[in-house]
Amino acid sequence: MNRFIKAAVICLLAGTAAHAEVTEEMLANDQASTGDVLTNGMGRHLQRYSPLDILNKDNVKNLVPAWAFSLGGEKQRGQETQPLVHDGVMYITGSYSRMYAIDVKTGQEIWQYDARLPEGILPCCDVVNRGAAIYGDMVIFGTLDARIVALNKDTGDVVWRKKIADYKAGYSYTAAPLIVNGLVITGNSGGEFGIVGEVQARDAMTGETVWTRPVIEGHMGTLNGEESTMTGELNATWPGDMWKTGGGATWLGGSYDIETDTLVFGTGNPAPWNSHLRGAGAPSDDGMGDNLYAASRLGIDPATGEIKWHYQTTPREGWDYDGVNEVVAYTDRAGEKRWATADRNGFFYVLNREDGAFVSAVPFVKDITWAEGIDETGRPIFAEDNRPGDPAASADGKKGEVVFSSPGFLGGKNWMPMAFSQRTGNFYVPSNEWGMDIWNEPITYKKGAAYLGSGFTIKPNYQDHIGSLKAIDPDTGEIKWEFKNEAPLWGGVMATAGGLVFTGTPEGHLMAFDDETGEVLWSFQTGSGIVGQPITWEQDGEQYVTVISGWGGAVPLWGGEVAKKVNYLNQGGMLWTFRLPEQLASAN
Repeated sequence: MNRFIKAAVICLLAGTAAHAEVTEEMLANDQASTGDVLTNGMGRHLQRYSPLDILNKDNVKNLVPAWAFSLGGEKQRGQETQPLVHDGVMYITGSYSRMYAIDVKTGQEIWQYDARLPEGILPCCDVVNRGAAIYGDMVIFGTLDARIVALNKDTGDVVWRKKIADYKAGYSYTAAPLIVNGLVITGNSGGEFGIVGEVQARDAMTGETVWTRPVIEGHMGTLNGEESTMTGELNATWPGDMWKTGGGATWLGGSYDIETDTLVFGTGNPAPWNSHLRGAGAPSDDGMGDNLYAASRLGIDPATGEIKWHYQTTPREGWDYDGVNEVVAYTDRAGEKRWATADRNGFFYVLNREDGAFVSAVPFVKDITWAEGIDETGRPIFAEDNRPGDPAASADGKKGEVVFSSPGFLGGKNWMPMAFSQRTGNFYVPSNEWGMDIWNEPITYKKGAAYLGSGFTIKPNYQDHIGSLKAIDPDTGEIKWEFKNEAPLWGGVMATAGGLVFTGTPEGHLMAFDDETGEVLWSFQTGSGIVGQPITWEQDGEQYVTVISGWGGAVPLWGGEVAKKVNYLNQGGMLWTFRLPEQLASAN
């Protein structure tokens, strides 16, 4: 059957309407509209919370598979997508820059798009894709060759396709785009190649660039095709020409707070990793070596790309503690507007939502070695002896002093998103307890080549577990409960008004926890490791849960001793959808 006819027939069978376009109002109302999931994060604030309570602590044991969909082929590697649901159709991305439209009632494929990737792409941390955006009659996603593609949501035809950056220089793109007021907002990947992190905004209808905002000081932004303002102040915190290849990739994407009309993006590690080359090896009273705005959170005006505020979680960064982890907008128990982020450096931060000012920080993993704590201004109290040594000070000039640092460079929490429950007021954070031996080496920049200047070996900190799902009270920093997992946790978390917290494990289990006690209430073996992001929605009076299964990501590629520990895990690519049958919703 012709694929266009196939798409039309299946859409009719699914009861969809080709003219049902997604609007800004629908995106703004995504969390409350429980019949669909229109945004990454189940709301642009990234709370990953559903007000649905059809499925609850009493009946979750009755959750059963509804259908499963195989991504097929040989491209079963690192499935990290978060599905979107609209008008009876589910949209997912797959590894190697693929996208699928699926009938939510039957699990039958409607259409598939497979990006034609060029030779020589340079993805640092597997061939993953974390999801799409939907707006108007389009679904929009990024590809590993640093492009962004808009497809017709009903047919899969290309509407427009634009270049984010030059993949030959090490740029790539793996995050889900963000739609705000008709603009498609994207970041970029490639921090290990000496690229420059940037946030870009495009007209969603045409793909034409509206503004760009580099996130490393000294680089010039643009607005409507003209130069706008410089990011920061040239050479204020970067020595010499190091800012020109300064890293700071914005690779995880951003969040949006409609109340303050602010985008928030995290920025990655400065380049190279060898902090001594960036003037960060020794304290400085004037800020030299802080390397703004790497390893930071930035508040950005969505209309112009101007930076409203910044907060740097790890100044003088030297351990690959990317600052990209998601920043979640929420209101605390006292009614204060807050941002929260669990940083790769091992600290859980709360910021003022109005201006990004520091409120509090507490460790959420054990055995942090690089800092003794966070002072009252929000700046780390560095443990100077635990910075990797300067190779220039060594006898041969080839290898600096080796130190053990915890957390390891994969972070106390990496990309995998946490959830905030409006029911409990707590965050549910997927974390890992590991460290690393790390040392610095000489390095010079070469286009398209790795730009690290460091070596490392990652190690588990404990024999019985690496992964740890933690319930954290953001008001006090108290860890309310913890679930320990043998393998690292690398998948997203979701909370619901039914008192449930969902996440998956690399061992293949999708699990539902009691949000107050951490008790495991339900588990299902999906057949491969879960590094994807669960969602939930309602249809015909029943509540559904979907997650993708398919082991991969950075751990098996970069994990050292940890990777050896989990090398038995199988890759895969299966999308699982579960339902609570209406007749069992009230059964205990």
